[in-house]
Amino acid sequence: MYKNEKEVPLVLSTDDVAKIMNIGKSAAYDLMKSKEFYIVQVGKQFRVSREIFFNWLNGKEAA
Repeated sequence: MYKNEKEVPLVLSTDDVAKIMNIGKSAAYDLMKSKEFYIVQVGKQFRVSREIFFNWLNGKEAA
């Protein structure tokens, strides 16, 4: 687990999101597919930038 936000990778995978939010992988996939924040999909894999994810998590608008 990450000790602080700076230890989190610049680009988060679904597994990273699941760990940060303490949710299961299925819930993390559902969240990534929900279009709550901008993601990049490469094949079947989803990625989100650390900045976008934490802004969303903290209730901040996308810049």
